Order: sequence, then C-alpha cells, then structure tokens
Amino acid sequence: MRFRRFSIAIVVLVILGGIAYFVLNRTDHADGTAPALVGAPATADPVARGAYLTKAADCIACHTVPDSGKEYAGGLPFKLPFGTIYSSNITADKETGIGDWSDDDFVRAVREGVRKDGKRLYPAFPYTAYTSLSRADVLAIKAYLFSLPPVKQVTPDNDLSFPFNQRWAMGFWNALSFKSQRFVADASKPPQWNAGKYLADLGHCAECHTPRNLAFGVKHGSEFAGSEQEGWKAYNISSDPRYGIGAWSQQDLVTYFRTGHADGRGSASGPMAEVINYSLQHLAPEDADALATYVRSMPPQKGDIEVTGKPAAALAASNLAPAADATLPHGGKLFAGACASCHQWNGIGQETHYASLVGTRGVNDPSGTNVSQILLQGSKLHIGDTDVGMPAFGRGYSDAEIAALTNFVVRQFGDKQGTVTAGDIAKRRQL
Repeated sequence: MRFRRFSIAIVVLVILGGIAYFVLNRTDHADGTAPALVGAPATADPVARGAYLTKAADCIACHTVPDSGKEYAGGLPFKLPFGTIYSSNITADKETGIGDWSDDDFVRAVREGVRKDGKRLYPAFPYTAYTSLSRADVLAIKAYLFSLPPVKQVTPDNDLSFPFNQRWAMGFWNALSFKSQRFVADASKPPQWNAGKYLADLGHCAECHTPRNLAFGVKHGSEFAGSEQEGWKAYNISSDPRYGIGAWSQQDLVTYFRTGHADGRGSASGPMAEVINYSLQHLAPEDADALATYVRSMPPQKGDIEVTGKPAAALAASNLAPAADATLPHGGKLFAGACASCHQWNGIGQETHYASLVGTRGVNDPSGTNVSQILLQGSKLHIGDTDVGMPAFGRGYSDAEIAALTNFVVRQFGDKQGTVTAGDIAKRRQL
C-alpha cells in the first residue's frame, strides 16, 4: 500500500512538474509593436530599417571574429565559468548559416531562444532582452542580414561541461529566468522614455550591467547595479549619484554614447568600447537622447565603487614632478616612463581629452580591474573617421609591474588604496 501511494505521488509530481514546465515556458505569440525611432522610421525600407536596428543591437560585436573580414559569420568564443560557447553564423549561407531559415524560424530564435531544429539557444545570445521586439523589427533585421553576402564558415562546437552541455535543460532555466513578452508602452511615461526603453532592450544593456543570480539569470530588483563581463567591470549605471550615474547630466550621457567619452566621467574601453564602436555612436541624436532619458530614470542601486577621488580642480593645480623623487614607488616610476607623457601627472590628459583620468570609475576602483585590463590589452575607439587608442603593455611588463602600476594609478587619481597583486594580474591575463 505504501509503495502504491509513493508511486502515485511520483506520478502526480511528474505531471504537475510537466504542467509547470510548459506553463512557465509558454510563448507570447503577439506580433508586438515598437515605439517611434527617429533613426528607423516605420516607413523606411525594411533593409534600411534593419541595418539601423542591427547596429543598435550590436549584433556584429558577437557574431564576428575581429579582423577576420567575415562579418556575421560567427565563431567568436565566449569563455564562461562552465566552458566556452561560440557565436553562430547568422549570414544567409544555407549550409553553415541561416540561409534556409523561414521568417518564423528567425523570429522564434530571436525572441524565444529556440533554433530552427527546435534546440534551445544559450542565453549568451540575449533573447531574454530581444523578446520585447516587434515581429516587424525582427524581420527587418533578417532582411538586412539576408541582403549581405553569405559567408560559408562552420561554427566550432561548444565546449561545455555537464550538465551545461545539455540544451534541453535550458527549458528549466527559461522557466526560472525568462518570460516571453512583447514591448508594451508605458502610458504614464513620455514617448521619449518609451523609445529609450525599447532601445535599451534592443541593445540588451541590462544583460551586462545587471548582477547575475546563482542560476546565471539577471537578478531582478538589481537592474543596472553593475556586474563583471569577460574580466571587465560593467559599472553601475543606475541613477544613484554616488555609485551610479545619477550625477551625470543628460548631455554627459548622450555625449558618452556618441563619442565614447564625457568630460570628468571617463572614456569607454574594453567591451564598452566595442558597444560604442559598433552600436551607440550610430544612433540618431534623438534616439541617443531617448536612451539616455530611460537609463537615467532607472531606480538607484548601491554599489562598491564610489567616485570620491581627487576633484578636478585639485588635480589640475597639481605640479608634481616625481620623476626625480627617490621615494617614488615602483608603480610611479613605471608611470613616469610609460604613461605621464599622455595622461600627465594631474590626469588631465595631453593632446586628447580621451586620455583624461579625472573622475573615471576605473581609477576609483581599489580592485583596479579595468585599469589593469586596459594596461594588459590596450584600448581602441573608432569614432567616425578617427581612431583613438592606447597601446597594450601586457607583453612588455611583468605581472608584478602591471600590479604596481595599477595600484599607483588608483592612488594617484582616485585617492584609493589599490589592492591588486601579481596573482590577480596572472589570472586576468587568462581571461
């Protein structure tokens, strides 16, 4: 009798679990609508509209191996704690890309994370954000991609540990972390805010700037509180004035989007520089303004990096000449030899404002994460027809030297005590 009751209980649990699985994975089949975007008017040719939306979504950054000359052909590796995922070929090649995908196939993949063959995509592809897009916009993106030359390139197999290599298990992840739903305008907000919300979803801002929970899903309730991506800090961009961008003006943020720099706030580098290069600088001014409006409205979130470094006036007045100072720490001597000529001892920057270190989040971070990554990898921005960059020092300097230089920069310009060790640098080199 007990065994029978136990068996019945198991069957009931399986049935209930199955019902819950399918209910929580239900699909919103609505076509959806999009707010008015200046750079992609609804009356535009679908290919032209799709080109704009594809840039706004920053598709090329993930689906193109740098310097390969094979745009959207995939193969870019993403190193995760449980293995490596490679981006897909999304060109119109019928053998290795998506050339034989129907409109429904493409829409389902973009908004639901399910491939043509029915297998689930991993959320490294941000369908969790794209789910809000209208069907017309998704198909405009498809029209643009299919207007480009197809590229034959096989995507490498993912290298994931068990159980993460089981795609079917993504259904359970979706049940916990994903909701299929279209964008709905907030009637209480102005049109500019709604356009900004849609652009933030399209640009999947929250995917990088929001902490992850234990299941690697976006931690709801902590939107835009900051996270870490590919070994770089994706800073707090909530409206908190101490830890986020609450002290930034509307123009500060718009200028940052369009040029990769805002005076007294810093310059984009690492993954954010890629976003500026491939995406944000191409937004119409009105759309960049809408995105800034939405981002600046996000509820304040506390963080761990507070910009409390030396004020700009104090730095500008500094006339430190430590090169002849025998007490200068090792990091300071390295700065004198490799950095001072561009950044200057007061951090104001020589010749270009992109070299300014005043007010940047990086120099206010005791862990020195982004400062050390810039030293290791360099930085490159391509704004319009202008290239702005900083060379990489990773090959020329040892782990101990990069750590010492990072700690000096944090102390000199952020007035913080850096905590970077040679061991930290060794680990960051592997990312």
